[in-house]
Order: sequence, then C-alpha cells, then structure tokens
Amino acid sequence: MTTVTAPGISTTASTLRRLYSVRFVFAIVWALAMFTTATQLGSLAMALLVIYPLFDVAAAVIDARTSRATGSPTLLYVNVVVSLLAAVGLAFAGTSGIPAVLRVWGAWAVVAGLVQLIVGVNRRKMGGQWPMIISGGLSVLAGGSFIASASADNPALTNAIAYAIPGGIFFLISAIRLGRAAKAN
Repeated sequence: MTTVTAPGISTTASTLRRLYSVRFVFAIVWALAMFTTATQLGSLAMALLVIYPLFDVAAAVIDARTSRATGSPTLLYVNVVVSLLAAVGLAFAGTSGIPAVLRVWGAWAVVAGLVQLIVGVNRRKMGGQWPMIISGGLSVLAGGSFIASASADNPALTNAIAYAIPGGIFFLISAIRLGRAAKAN
C-alpha cells in the first residue's frame, strides 16, 4: 500500500496528480494531431514537434515550484534547460530533414528520460511513482531507438507518436496512484 505521510508531500502529490492528468490529455491530443501530419515534415509537424518539449518545460516549471516542499527541484530545472534546448534544436533540425529531427528528439528523450527516472526514484515515498520510473527508463530506450532509426532508409516521424501515447498513459496511471495516496493520508 502506498501512503503519503507529510503535509508537504500530500500537497505535492495532489498538485502532481492534476499536472500528470493534464500531461496525459496533452500527450493524447498531441499524438492525434501529429498523426494527421506525420508523413511529412511540414510546418504543422514542425510546430507540433517544437511544442512538445515546450510543454515539457512548462510542466517541469510547475513541478519544480510544487516540489520545493518535498526536496530539491534541481533535476527539474535541468529538465527545463534540456527541453528548451530540444525545442530550439528541433526548430533548426527541421530544416535538415526527418533524420536530423529524429536525432534531436532521441537525444532529448534520453536525457529527459534519465531525469524522469531519477526524480521518480527520489519520490518513491510519495507514492504513485513507479509508472514515472518505468516511463523514464522506457524514454531512454526509445531515445536510443529514435537516434538509430534516423539512419534507416525511410525514417519516419510516426515513432514520435508511439513515444507520446505510452508516456501519456504512464502519466495517467501515476495520477491515479497519486490520488489514491493523497486520499490515504
């Protein structure tokens, strides 16, 4: 059974539950929008690819502000910087084609996944973090896959969709588990 024991943790868990729910909805809506344009690297696809890490920036800032009561938000600020760099990198990579985009997306997925994994491990006592730990680990693997697929004969952006949907589902599962943990307090 997962429990929340300190008031700071309870408040953080409640806010994270809402944030994770929003992240789930965003990931699904983003994936559906990306699905309509993923066959080519047009302006809509590029906008969506840049928006995704920018949304991650906003979520990490909210998370860092919320999490000060339960620990150091340093890794979350690292994620802010990494995601900002990814957004800029994706904007430039888009002018070079899908392989360049996949390399930048992959590098971002690896680093952001490592951050998510470590933050989840550090938050285990809060409850609801196993989905975040698993998701972080899978993000690292997926990032490596994106980088490798950039060298394929016909690299495709559809892999990004396959990345967003499970990530969103893991956020939803974590939100549900955090809700249970907050109610148990």
